[in-house]
Amino acid sequence: MNITKRDFTKGLVLAAGFAGFGSATAQAADIVETEARAIAKEAYIYGFPMVDNYRIQHAYFVDAKNPEYKGPWNQLVNIPRVYTPADTAVQTPNSDTPYSMIGMDLRAEPMVLTVPPIEKDRYFSIQLIDAYTFNFDYIGSRATGNDGGSFLIAGPGWKGETPQGIKKVFISETELIIAAYRTQLFNADDLDNVKKIQAGYKAEPLSKFLGQTAVETAPAIDFIKPLTPEEEKTSPEFFNILNFILQYCPTDPSETELMARFAKIGVGPGKTFDASTLSPETKTALDQGMADAWADLAALRKRVDAGEVTSGDMFGTREYLKNNYLYRMAAAVLGIYGNSKQEAMYPIYAVDSDGKKLDGANKYTVHFAADQLPPVSAFWSLTMYNLPESLLVANPINRYLLNSPMLPQFVKDPDGGLTFYVQNESPGKDKEPNWLPAPKGPFFIAMRLYWPKQAALEGTWKQPPMTPAS
Repeated sequence: MNITKRDFTKGLVLAAGFAGFGSATAQAADIVETEARAIAKEAYIYGFPMVDNYRIQHAYFVDAKNPEYKGPWNQLVNIPRVYTPADTAVQTPNSDTPYSMIGMDLRAEPMVLTVPPIEKDRYFSIQLIDAYTFNFDYIGSRATGNDGGSFLIAGPGWKGETPQGIKKVFISETELIIAAYRTQLFNADDLDNVKKIQAGYKAEPLSKFLGQTAVETAPAIDFIKPLTPEEEKTSPEFFNILNFILQYCPTDPSETELMARFAKIGVGPGKTFDASTLSPETKTALDQGMADAWADLAALRKRVDAGEVTSGDMFGTREYLKNNYLYRMAAAVLGIYGNSKQEAMYPIYAVDSDGKKLDGANKYTVHFAADQLPPVSAFWSLTMYNLPESLLVANPINRYLLNSPMLPQFVKDPDGGLTFYVQNESPGKDKEPNWLPAPKGPFFIAMRLYWPKQAALEGTWKQPPMTPAS
């Protein structure tokens, strides 16, 4: 589904101190402005993926009036269709695979996810994402096979033995997580088959799976109102939401010193951050810190556009990312809930072969030689997104992507290769099978390689350029 964000910077203190931060930050009265700004930037970069994840989870699992609402926590919801431009909660959504998803509250007891046997040539995956937005593990074709089975998902405090009938146990660092299911759709006529598979997916508490008396439920959470995507960029309320989220994220040993530093500005699990009481000086420092974070992200974005940093560098486990928080923020901004590279890679087309940003006012082609199609064990696709929203693009033929299941309908070049036409208006009926409609303004294209082969993982296969049409 499911691919940047900001840094934290800290408020002014001096003699007046951090009067606006209340009791949680009274100890910060001696912090100098430059240090406060630097800490705020750091905290913002650290927390942006978590705050944006909270915005999405609130829409999906908390606010029943939200048009994006899926269902309550611990209840699996199937979406028997692919995403369209009407789906706007998550930026850069996949439109290849119908989703199923579940938000899991693991405070009371583990959950058990059961999957049915699935035919060998159909790809599926269940991406396990914690509140930090780390992909802490996978169930699926690549990770566990297509034979089906039951898998236990437990929170950070669980110490039980592996129950009988459980194939594997997965431990999350955080108490609230999301599991995103992707089930491959071969073509429009295949949707009923996908629906049957989705109907076989099952999620239940461990006690129910074992046929035991249900355990006592955890206290209800009083979820606070999330920020809008625009508010997340500038509102000091960001820090209060981060504090709320951190209550359900036990501190990792690698971040003990980090949390002590954040505490200087009132950021930490369960701390109160009342933005309405901030002094003008403190508010200025916060604003500067947030802006500093976005400046760092902009610099990283240039490296991404140049191919120096790839999506494969930015999505994964805590161990893989080595606590690179700017990469984690960039991943959330560019496409939150993106897969780890072993599961999927996302070569991006942000500029053309001349280094110019892509725009629907121009026309482009992408040519794949006959022996240079993307190397995958599952499938590949090219999906169009508008900017700055990073959402799917409405168009007259309702085509949001080109992918390998569509190979039989593409018109091949004389040499057996494929040329795709990327532009706002139809390239003509004879070329329309290979047309990826673009918006009239700025855009980018995400290539997806599901279950990439070694040539892609090692970088010996490279995506062909986006070439301006003559």
